[in-house]
Amino acid sequence: MSMIIILESRISKRYDTIPSGTSNLNADEIEYLQRLVKYKDSALLLLNKPPKFPVKGNLPVHNSMDALAAAALSYGCNEGPKLVHRLDRESSGLLLMGRTKESVSLLNWLFSDLNRGKSSYKAWNNACEATYQRFWALVIGSPKEKEGLIRARLPKVLLDDGKTERIILAQHSGFEASQEAVTEYRVLGPMINGCSWIELRPHTMRKHQLRVHCAEALGTPIVGDYKYGWFVHQRWKQMLRVDIEPTTGAPYKLRRPEGLDIQKGSILSWVPLLHLHCREIVLPNIAKFLHVLNQKSEDLPPPISTKPDLIRYVASMPTHMKISWNLMSSYLV
Repeated sequence: MSMIIILESRISKRYDTIPSGTSNLNADEIEYLQRLVKYKDSALLLLNKPPKFPVKGNLPVHNSMDALAAAALSYGCNEGPKLVHRLDRESSGLLLMGRTKESVSLLNWLFSDLNRGKSSYKAWNNACEATYQRFWALVIGSPKEKEGLIRARLPKVLLDDGKTERIILAQHSGFEASQEAVTEYRVLGPMINGCSWIELRPHTMRKHQLRVHCAEALGTPIVGDYKYGWFVHQRWKQMLRVDIEPTTGAPYKLRRPEGLDIQKGSILSWVPLLHLHCREIVLPNIAKFLHVLNQKSEDLPPPISTKPDLIRYVASMPTHMKISWNLMSSYLV
């Protein structure tokens, strides 16, 4: 039996007001981080990550999800939850963290291209096959085909400055050592003002995979992706800067005080934020699998049916993407 959980996000506090170092969090800051948690059981946490929130800390980044989780998201456990996959700093959406060593191991296995489906238990293999992530993205342009499968190697190269790394689409031989990246895509609607919404389902988990596949394989970079779509953004003619009615999404013109931008980050903004959101995750009920596996005896296999027990999570988009969605939808009426 499967379960569907809809995750809504109404968070106003900015994460970057949290001081560096996990020992300085006050009650309000801990509450803010805990409000990001949309599902919790004995095995895992599921968060709806806001945009521009780094998940992995590296100097000079201190306020990352993995660093803050130990202080705010341990919920009485001796250790804080651990990352089992990543989202780009600029992207948003569903982020999984394991709460125990056993669940972290299973979740790492689940998100590994090499290990999936290699367990001796058929139910777990079936659950691995049924596991997926689904992203929504707003891209500049529209793919030629309405749906398809992208297969391409994504090697990492060093630019001429000797410091900047970039992921590229391997167009020729010489990159055999790089791992193949596979993405399934589907166009969600018509192109409006030079943009279209698409759905992305990655079959592999490579760095910047979706951004590079959109920009270079499809020729439609994601709105707000200036790393892989800078030149296309320079030629893109944005929508007129109008306001929208909050309840209906209908556009209307309104004179505003200079500098006031209530649509910051949307397609109405001069500099839109990245429009890439992990909207949906389907995965096995890890807590149940661990419970059953821990009950097995030395002589008998665990009593797991071959039908996987799956849970489906859906998370709402961040504000800037909701504004873009409502505005574009209003043009279809």
